[in-house]
Amino acid sequence: MGITMVDIEKATDCFVQTIKDTEIYKRYVYEKEKLERLPELKKKIDDYRKRLYDFQNSENQDQLFDEVDRLEEEGAGFRANPLVSDFLAAELAFCRMMQEIYAKITAEIDFDFYMEPTGGR
Repeated sequence: MGITMVDIEKATDCFVQTIKDTEIYKRYVYEKEKLERLPELKKKIDDYRKRLYDFQNSENQDQLFDEVDRLEEEGAGFRANPLVSDFLAAELAFCRMMQEIYAKITAEIDFDFYMEPTGGR
């Protein structure tokens, strides 16, 4: 018979649990929960992260240096707070782990994927 979608779902559930069992993920959740106890600080960080994401994905690079300076200045102020720096470090480690996982899956699966350009978004 072959592998069924049920088999794939079981393997996926196991894989997700494996990720959740890593120290990297546990640290991320721990740091995130600490930060969530301070909603105002979490909102400031979320706003900063959103602006950083938008900037990194923006096609309008005209004010590149001004925006980089502003974001770096703001980020340095945030990172002076140990709660923030610990969270951002844990988040970065988790993101890097997930990127490695995605890269491995993509490299191992022969799939000719085409995505229509969206004009920057």
